[in-house]
Amino acid sequence: MDRRSFLKNSALGGGAAAAATLAAPAYAQGKRTLTMVTTWGRGLAGVHDSAQYCADAITAMSDGQLTVDLKAAGELVGAFEVFDAVSAGQADLYHGVDYYFLGQHPALSFFSQVPFGMTAQEFNNWFYHEGGRELADEVYGIFGLKFFPAGSTGPQSGGWFNKEINSPEDFQGLKFRMPGQGGQVVGKLGASVQNLPGSEVYQALSSGAIDGTEWIGPWADEKAGFQEVAKFYYTAGFHEPGPILNITFNLELYEDLTPAQQAIVSHAARSSNAWTMALFMANNAAALQRLQAGGVKLMEFSDSIWDAFGAASDEVVKEPLGDELYKRCYDSYMTSLRSSASWGSLSEGTYTAQRNRVVGI
Repeated sequence: MDRRSFLKNSALGGGAAAAATLAAPAYAQGKRTLTMVTTWGRGLAGVHDSAQYCADAITAMSDGQLTVDLKAAGELVGAFEVFDAVSAGQADLYHGVDYYFLGQHPALSFFSQVPFGMTAQEFNNWFYHEGGRELADEVYGIFGLKFFPAGSTGPQSGGWFNKEINSPEDFQGLKFRMPGQGGQVVGKLGASVQNLPGSEVYQALSSGAIDGTEWIGPWADEKAGFQEVAKFYYTAGFHEPGPILNITFNLELYEDLTPAQQAIVSHAARSSNAWTMALFMANNAAALQRLQAGGVKLMEFSDSIWDAFGAASDEVVKEPLGDELYKRCYDSYMTSLRSSASWGSLSEGTYTAQRNRVVGI
């Protein structure tokens, strides 16, 4: 007996059967408190602010139907445990950056940062309009997760060092903190790469456990106090031209939200995406001036070092191409990057160079 005949002839009756067939999905009713865990120590400049902004926005926009309770790193789970905790349903969502979790799947790099990869604007182009969102659903769905971009720090600095870096050979034996594929790159140049949560970096640098570190940029770095224990600051880096912070939900919980609540989550993340980058970019210039006035030496990597970064980055990014899902992400990402860059260099790139020349910036 087919399904239609069964419903028509069942004890429910035709009208009841139709009602059952057309019944809306079952959503959890009433007010809910959602636990957000993060990869950030409480108070870390910018990144913790971004997490709090997301939590507050969801709470406010839902008129209290969803209350997001933020637990900073170490308050419920450790900084590097949030991915597993949300995947397993031990927490409801996390705020973080996913190059910390490349051991789960290398394709997570495309939704956090790729060396010599996309700026934040280029990522948004790809994610919202050129296939990135659909690939994110596929990658994160493997782990029972739902991903939303929720901010960027903008281009990150090359890092703090206790000595000048004059050639690629200066990375040999250097104990350097850098996560993700960027860390794999400096590892290829001979560095001993450390992957530390942000809240542990200052102590490691001040104690000599590491010789250098990248973190974010002038404002967040100044707040972290790195200028107290290192004086050579490289202002441009290859590794994170536009890293993507995110809020990521347990997928089963997300699907249990009402459509209106899901829309609130999406729009809160988009709002945070714009707000977070503006927060960093608005504070970086003044912080850099303070750092320089305090005796920090501003540095740039030589062309030979940039070339070494580029060659090693090409190797690192292409190494996982044997994974079919990674390759599809790579192909889509690179197609979008080439498209965005070809127009951006002719438009915004030319304009900013000429503006700065004419105006004298």
